[in-house]
This record gives sequence, structure tokens and C-alpha cells, in this order.
Amino acid sequence: MNKTLFEAARLTRRQTACALAALAIAVGAHGVAAQDRDKVTIGYAISKSGPNAGGADMTVTPNYELWVQEVNAAGGLTLPDGSQLPIEVIAYDDRSSAEEVVRAVERLATQDEVDIILPPWGTGFNLAVAPLMAKFGYPHLAGAAVTDKASDFVERWDTSFWFMGGSVDYVSAFTDILVAEREAGRINDKIAMISVADGFGIDLVKAARPSFEAAGFDITYDKSFPPETSDFATILNEAANSEADTFVAFTYPPHTFALTKQAKVASYSPPVFYLGVGAGFPVYPGIAGGSVEGVMSLGGIDPDNELNSAYRAKHEEIVGRAPDYWGSVLIYASLQMLEQTIERVGLDKSAIADELSTGTFSTVLGEETRLENNQLRAINWVGQWQDGQFVAVSAEGGGGTVAAELPKPDWE
Repeated sequence: MNKTLFEAARLTRRQTACALAALAIAVGAHGVAAQDRDKVTIGYAISKSGPNAGGADMTVTPNYELWVQEVNAAGGLTLPDGSQLPIEVIAYDDRSSAEEVVRAVERLATQDEVDIILPPWGTGFNLAVAPLMAKFGYPHLAGAAVTDKASDFVERWDTSFWFMGGSVDYVSAFTDILVAEREAGRINDKIAMISVADGFGIDLVKAARPSFEAAGFDITYDKSFPPETSDFATILNEAANSEADTFVAFTYPPHTFALTKQAKVASYSPPVFYLGVGAGFPVYPGIAGGSVEGVMSLGGIDPDNELNSAYRAKHEEIVGRAPDYWGSVLIYASLQMLEQTIERVGLDKSAIADELSTGTFSTVLGEETRLENNQLRAINWVGQWQDGQFVAVSAEGGGGTVAAELPKPDWE
């Protein structure tokens, strides 16, 4: 049933796009015809090595490959005149280096002259390439970047699009849960907080401090750490000594995994244990030795969303493993929007940007997915491991979420 819904959604949007394309041609819109070219080139720079490789390989790269495979199996990208062209991919390893990702994107634009450039993984890397993407006129579908400055960036770079929301969104939703738990008497008013000292961690911790303090919480421990950190024994000991019932870590996957293992060894299991990127990966239960119940992080899925369930089944079938429970579906939805946009307006980069800004799309997020000021707002903000799934949660449940279940059980 799920796969049928998935394929039906693709068929519906293709039929709709063809109808719109026919109308556009009738009024004199200019598309790119198949006879002018024999392929569409899509390029990207992604972390295939270095510390960012794990996150990129979980959230971004598989969805790029899945989408390209699906499109080419269906005959290629459909253009406004009804013709189809296969996708050719040019991919570079950015080696988890900001300098390298900038060089690679410039190479894609100036030497390879690709038709479309897909974005890298990570907030910092998306911010690093945003000026170049705007300079060369490429629509920038930043699907793996959390920033509160998206509105400012849209004003500065009007061909940029932001799909993951901002730090204030995630922190505010999490704060609401903490307030409800404190009022219920399940946690105290103390928070221990750590953060990785790069764009992701800095952005989130700047939003967290005022949010927690405004809600009457006392941040008894607040520490940042370098991205290369792997030993968290001292940090965990200091957090435990802070007497905080809530532990918050804005981290990337290597830190998330290391913190989990070392917290288990130290028997550190506060009532609220909130981690960053990686806690919503399907590999996380293995990292945690199966002891994941109650762990919280960003994202989460609505298990009752059949389109999302069908996407997850397709991802597992073709890629050979499940997607994550946060960014994967956002990346895939952005690609669906790109595909439908090309069907409607062709490969002109400016026309693509205009349609992404104003259009309505059928995606795995829903039949009427749209952006607000170049930003996706229909996002799940807080997730929690419950009964073997990483589900979207809120203080009371509802609206595609279930109620958070706290305190977190002790590690097994």
C-alpha cells in the first residue's frame, strides 16, 4: 500500500507538471528542448572522507543517488516540451574541508559548467558555498543546514532555499517540553549544556541560552568543545556534578556516538538526555547497544504519514539501508521539488529559482508542499526514541507528534 501511494504521488505530479508545461508552451514560455542537448549535468561536492563523511553518507549522498536512479529509470528529467533527458552526475569529495568544498563548487560552476549544483552536508559548509551559488546564479537547496539567519540569507541571496528551519525553532519546541516536565515534577530547573564549536553548535547554543533562561531554567554547566574532540569523560563528569536533570549536547555524529558510549560506561543517565546529529540515525541503536529508549534529538518522524513510510521503504529497497529520522526526508523532498520545477520551467536557473519560491509541490512531506520566504516550515522539531522508532514528539502530542515520555530510563 505504501509503495503504491509513493508511485501514485510521482505519477500525479508528473501529470500535473505536463499539463502546466503544455500551458506554458502555449503562451510562449521558453524551455530547453532535447535536441539542444543529450543530458542534464548535476554536480555536487560532498564529504566522502573526513569527520563529516558519516553524516553526509547517512543523510545526503544516499538521497542524491536514490533520486538520480529513480529519475533515470523513468527516462530522465522531463522538460516543458515533454522530452526527457538523463541525468549525468559529477561528484567531488570535499574531504570535510570548508576550503575544499568552496573550490569544488567553483570548479563545478566554471570548469564543468553543470546545469544544477546540489548542496553539501552541514550548516557551515552550506554557508561557505552560499555566496558562490548566488554569484553563479545556481539555486541553492540547502537541505542540511540549520540557521536562524535564513531570512537574512534569502534577502542577501534570493536564489537560496532553506529546508531545515532555525535553531530557535528546535530549541523553542524542546523548551516547551522541558517546561511541561518541570511543571509535572519530573525534572528540576537545572540544565547541563555542551556544544561543538562550529556553525551548527554555535547557532544552536546561542538560541538555547536565552530560551532556557527565559523559561526559568538555570544553566549550571555550559561548555563548548573543538570539533576534533573524542574523549568526553571529563565533560560528562562535570555535567553529572552540576546536578542538572537535563543534559543537552549540540553535536555532530562522531560526538553523539562517543558521548553515548561514554555516558553508558560512566552510568550517566539523567532524566532528559538530548543529543545532536546522529541520535536520529537508524544505526544509533547499535551504537547505544540497543539502549536508546527516551533519548531525544532534533527531528523525528510521524509514523502515520503514509507518503513518508513509502519513501522509507523505497530508500531501504534501493539504497540497501534505512534513511535517518530527520534530514533524509527533507533532502529527498527538496529533490522532488527540483524535479517538478524543471518539468514546469526547464533548466533556466533563474526560472527554477522563481518557481521554487512560489510553487506548490507534491512531495513525501505532503501533497501541497510549499516554501515560505524560501524556507520550509512544515518540519518536526523534536524527536525521541520510543519503542524502537525515533518519533516526532511534543509536550502533549498532536499535529503529527506524540507526547514525550520522560524521564528517560536508565541505560541497559
